[in-house]
Amino acid sequence: MRRASLDDMLTGKESRYALVIGVAKRAREIADDFKDEGIITDDKPVLLAIDEFKNHKFNILEED
Repeated sequence: MRRASLDDMLTGKESRYALVIGVAKRAREIADDFKDEGIITDDKPVLLAIDEFKNHKFNILEED
């Protein structure tokens, strides 16, 4: 698996801190969904969340 470049994931004026917080929150959601649905997988929730942000399925919204 190719690692996502941080610069590729940041578009516009988003901060690295905001991206880290967003990925952590999304990873928690993924882990909770897996637990609720009883899904067992070898995929790590953090890596899945990073892929979602890399593929622009989710975006970071920051105040001006």
